[in-house]
Amino acid sequence: MADENTPNGAAPQPAAQPQNAGQPQLRMQVLAQYIRDLSFENGVAQKGAPTGEVQPEISVQVSLDARRRGAENQYEVINKFRVTSKNRVDGATLFLAELDYAGVFQIEGVPEDQMHPFLMIECPRMLFPFVRRIIADLTRDSGFPAFNMDPVDFVALYRQELARRAQAQAQQAQGETRPS
Repeated sequence: MADENTPNGAAPQPAAQPQNAGQPQLRMQVLAQYIRDLSFENGVAQKGAPTGEVQPEISVQVSLDARRRGAENQYEVINKFRVTSKNRVDGATLFLAELDYAGVFQIEGVPEDQMHPFLMIECPRMLFPFVRRIIADLTRDSGFPAFNMDPVDFVALYRQELARRAQAQAQQAQGETRPS
């Protein structure tokens, strides 16, 4: 009699072993996320509504920071966003929002040489939807249309930072080799 769980009565096959059975599994857990610092300046409320045409121009600046915490395999990652809206017509600031949003992560199974990019790319990517919502709510609650930030390419941001650091090191090395 054939086993009902195997096709055409074939003998059961052993379970396939994962290719990286010797390596630890990646495990990431968000332990906490919170606003570290929040500031909003409403230029329209302070100076009054601009006269004439208003053409808002919004710029977003992003910086990241990460540090190891006291507990084993725990890291704090901080996303720093600065959102500025200026009137294109006269350059007047309409609003300025600054948000430092942090997450505490328990990360296991990431090789040490890959931890820095993981912290600067994957962790901020996990936090970004919350940052986006906070900024949208903040602008809306301040009397402006809700500003829904475009997604941030954290890979490109990481690469730009690496290139900036390499250039700074090269310039520093050139300065040290020049005769006085």
